[in-house]
Amino acid sequence: MITDTDATRDRHTCTACGEAYPTERLLVLHRGARHPDDLDAAEVEAYREAYYEEEGELKSFRIRALGVLVLLYFGFLMLFIVFAS
Repeated sequence: MITDTDATRDRHTCTACGEAYPTERLLVLHRGARHPDDLDAAEVEAYREAYYEEEGELKSFRIRALGVLVLLYFGFLMLFIVFAS
């Protein structure tokens, strides 16, 4: 059983504002977006890598979502043609 104390123990906390994130990657993205002046060179590079990785995942999601919408549209269009005629 996972308790609230277990969930907070595994969180990554921002040293600048105290916000907690469930993964290190989300913390890196937060620090790069909200506290860019506080980052050193290694943290800037980690932010750039996480940002490009996130950008690729979002692009993939958008393409898949568009594909699903197109399939739904044409599926309903075919259903309309079959049942309306």
